[in-house]
Amino acid sequence: MSNAKPFRPEHKIPVAVLGATGSVGQRFVALLTEHPWFEVVALTASERSAGRPYGDAVHWLQETPLPAAIAAMQVLPTAEPLPCRLLFSALDTSTADAVEGPLADAGYFVVSNASSHRMDADVPLIVPEVNAEHLELVHHQNRPHGGAIVTNPNCSTIGLVMALKPLADAFGLEQVHVVTMQALSGAGVPGVPSMAVIDNLVPYIGNEEDKLETEPLKILGRYGDGRIVPTDLTLSAQCNRVAVLDGHTECISVLLGKRASQDDVRDALRRFTALPQALELPSAPRQPIHVTERVDRPQPRLDRGREAGMAVTVGRLRPCPLFDFKFVALSHNTLRGAAGGSILVAEMAVVQGLVPGG
Repeated sequence: MSNAKPFRPEHKIPVAVLGATGSVGQRFVALLTEHPWFEVVALTASERSAGRPYGDAVHWLQETPLPAAIAAMQVLPTAEPLPCRLLFSALDTSTADAVEGPLADAGYFVVSNASSHRMDADVPLIVPEVNAEHLELVHHQNRPHGGAIVTNPNCSTIGLVMALKPLADAFGLEQVHVVTMQALSGAGVPGVPSMAVIDNLVPYIGNEEDKLETEPLKILGRYGDGRIVPTDLTLSAQCNRVAVLDGHTECISVLLGKRASQDDVRDALRRFTALPQALELPSAPRQPIHVTERVDRPQPRLDRGREAGMAVTVGRLRPCPLFDFKFVALSHNTLRGAAGGSILVAEMAVVQGLVPGG
């Protein structure tokens, strides 16, 4: 990382957003509209939306206005041919299962936010600050026309592994227990019925605990000889849906591989930086992890927007009577945990020369 230099492509790269009318698809559109490297040239959606202007097909829910030029674009079906090679997939899992593989086989570079291919042996599951080297795995997909699939992890996984990475590097990790309090936006649109969450907490999110217990092992694993060896870590997760619009909060306890003081752990978190910061990638936070000393922070409403929603905030670091230390981590689930994280993955892939036309 010390030899890395800031990178800029020679020209803007045309991109498409698959599933552009949904919650995550809208986030992609909003973030890509002013992106310095990428230019949206195509938007896809379901058959009922295809052929309509995007402004008519979408129920726009973002804080920023929908640009007129984007609103006027005709929605395309999610199938080839598409007028670019780099695709951002915000498809739901059932649709992604059917279309992402064929698109990659046809030569498209698919950066997916869906869970369909995350645990495939030849598909990188990427958090750029944590495991950018895993992108080399695309060379082993052996698709007929040079396409590939790269995946963004589950939204709760990203905040967890960002907080764990500096500890794993400095001290090693043996056991992790995490309890999540996850925002309503993680359920997509229309989301969770109000009568289910007002004055309530839902202690179950379908398949979420399985993802949170398996994805970090791949992400924190070692890449070599065309394969990833998962890290040897015991991880237990409990996931809850709470009445917060955006921002996943995680209460984490860790058993380290070697002794460390509380100051050692705090310093490791504060000093953490990685390749996206050295390269000054457009979507990368300048400081990936913000450590707060406030006894009542982080809080979703106050901390989820740090560094345009791309940083993780860690607080309440203290000794744990069961393990070594415990703390609270907060990340923005639809920015860092979905569209923003996927765009950062694509930026890293461009730097590594993996994106056609990049």
